[in-house]
Amino acid sequence: MKKLLFMLLIVTIGVTSCQKEVCDNPFYCEWDTPFGVPPFDQIKIDHFKPAFIRGMEEEIEAVNAIINNPEEPTFENTIKALQFTGDLMEKVQRAFGQLSSANTNDSIQALQREMSPLFSKHRDDISLNEKLFERVKSVYENRDKFELTPEESKLLEDQYTGFIRSGIGLSPEDKEKLRKLNSELSLLSVKFGENLLAETNGFTLVIEDEEDLSGLPEGVRAQAADAAKAKGMEGKWLFTLHNPSYIPFMTYADNRALREKMFRGYMMRGNNGNERDNNQIVAEIVRLRVEKARLLGYESHADYILERNMAKEPEKVLGFLAEIWKAALPVAKAEAAAQQELIDQEGGNFRLEPWDWFYYTEKIRKEKYDLSDEETKPYFSAKSVTDGMFHVANRLYGLEFSERNDIPLYHPDVKTYEVKRDKKHVGILMIDYHPRASKRGGAWCSGMRPQKIDENGKFVTPLVSMVTNFTPPSGDTPSLLTPDEASTLFHEFGHALHNLLSNVEFSSGPSRDFVELPSQIMEHWVFEPEVLKVYAKHYQTGEIIPDGLIEKIKKAGKFNQGFTTIEYLAASSLDMEYHSLTEPVEINVAEFERSAMEKYGLIREIIPRYRSTYFSHIFFGGYSSGYYSYIWCEQLDADAFKAFKETGDIFNKEVADRFEKEILARRGSKDELEMWVAFRGREPSIEALLENRGLIAR
Repeated sequence: MKKLLFMLLIVTIGVTSCQKEVCDNPFYCEWDTPFGVPPFDQIKIDHFKPAFIRGMEEEIEAVNAIINNPEEPTFENTIKALQFTGDLMEKVQRAFGQLSSANTNDSIQALQREMSPLFSKHRDDISLNEKLFERVKSVYENRDKFELTPEESKLLEDQYTGFIRSGIGLSPEDKEKLRKLNSELSLLSVKFGENLLAETNGFTLVIEDEEDLSGLPEGVRAQAADAAKAKGMEGKWLFTLHNPSYIPFMTYADNRALREKMFRGYMMRGNNGNERDNNQIVAEIVRLRVEKARLLGYESHADYILERNMAKEPEKVLGFLAEIWKAALPVAKAEAAAQQELIDQEGGNFRLEPWDWFYYTEKIRKEKYDLSDEETKPYFSAKSVTDGMFHVANRLYGLEFSERNDIPLYHPDVKTYEVKRDKKHVGILMIDYHPRASKRGGAWCSGMRPQKIDENGKFVTPLVSMVTNFTPPSGDTPSLLTPDEASTLFHEFGHALHNLLSNVEFSSGPSRDFVELPSQIMEHWVFEPEVLKVYAKHYQTGEIIPDGLIEKIKKAGKFNQGFTTIEYLAASSLDMEYHSLTEPVEINVAEFERSAMEKYGLIREIIPRYRSTYFSHIFFGGYSSGYYSYIWCEQLDADAFKAFKETGDIFNKEVADRFEKEILARRGSKDELEMWVAFRGREPSIEALLENRGLIAR
């Protein structure tokens, strides 16, 4: 069933008739912007609600037209027709989603809360419509006589199972229960996200004594001074929980008490017993998800979600995570022991704590590899890294990127590029680099319009947005990235390429534990010497990164992988523990988390990458029972990159063409294991993952 039924909306470029009396609302008119980009310069908050209401009404009318069609159900008049309902609704939702995630405000948040239960009811009105399902079922049961293409068969299968998974077979009483559950879950998720954004923005560390800046590089100090000045505190230094501020402080600040204060501010988000506390929201989401899964006939929420993923079942995920945990934990323990040894050597009379990890890891890295982020950052300006990823895409896929200044933006910080191949338009890419109070944390890629074929047979090109939270420019210094941030930019660009190179008739999305393959494989090119020599240039002198520094980066590439792996696996395991519950019991979130981490043997010096009350991936971002997917996909991306390395050419055209044809272009239109085997010639294995991380299985 179309993605609307799975809480994600597909945008088409379709428009409603444009009459003069209704053109005061841009959503009712054909967009005459370049490439049909949303006219953000014209859209106002007051336009959204009436457009949402009309969009839902029009979609229901279109669904009723399918139901009332007197002809026998066919693929064309039922399955395909259902794909082309709701154009207005979906167009509004995509524009609203971009603002609510990357440039929100109180009015947008209020509207999101108001509309959330209406969206839930609207989805249920379609997915629980028995007359509509009867037509879909008729086509499904008679599918052999329709001579469907493989992609059409996949769409039919998805629509049919979508209805089943959405509760169409429930009794009238249970359907009402399901509607109530869906509405409650929708509201709770929105509230969780609002609380987290407010908690992240609400914590600041203001330093007045310059001695407390000891250890911090000059660039970090300048950023903090700029931040303080912007808040009317000139002469002071302001630090926040946004990564460009938080990570450098935890890495370089000599003042251990202040590191602890920052750390506790970060790890206590949503857990402060105030009006923004997320504990009860988490407990209620977990309980309601179990209740919904059981109502639909599944043992747990994880069973429900994983049925549609490559992994298929919780046991397979848990076994996979356990195998990596076994290899990584001894490495993490050794890293902790090395830090404790350094603390003792320096005469520190204390035990290593989580707020010490970044600080002492950086010291050891500096001592062991003579390398620090401050040494590499001048070669990784946001502009140069962007140039580098464009270069890689050109070498692999022949894509060309040119900046456009004539396209409406949802925020002035956004950079916009037209993407072409062989001089033909491929799509539009927007990149939003820097943090602000109106943007949620992290990095992500979204489609304001996915590629598809519209109902008139026209090829619709995609509109893609990449959003990150990198250090902004300061004075004459441009935005400079750490190596990790450079990898993040390439990662999100991989998602963008997946959108841009999609070539399907029906727009659909890959499963959660396959979608990270196109993004994560791009990270492999970031530090390849051949690539670094192209883009890594000193922002002041233009000097190409020296061979000695490249060698240091290479040698340090697998440093601290015990920590990196274990903190991630801890969060993935916490996700699975919550969603493997088989009874809708009341839980104490703090106790549940503590017990789960004890079960896995998490060492006290490391906390999960995301603790429960700020784990937005699973309680706000659609990754419930799916956070494992990043490392699941790493076994795919590491193995896929080996296909290039084995040829001796990281830009091997034959391998790149095959990866595009079998992986990127097929975007959710084929079974994903079949896609992988068609590319690699065999099933994936874990060995490349362990090798990639420098871990030895025990």
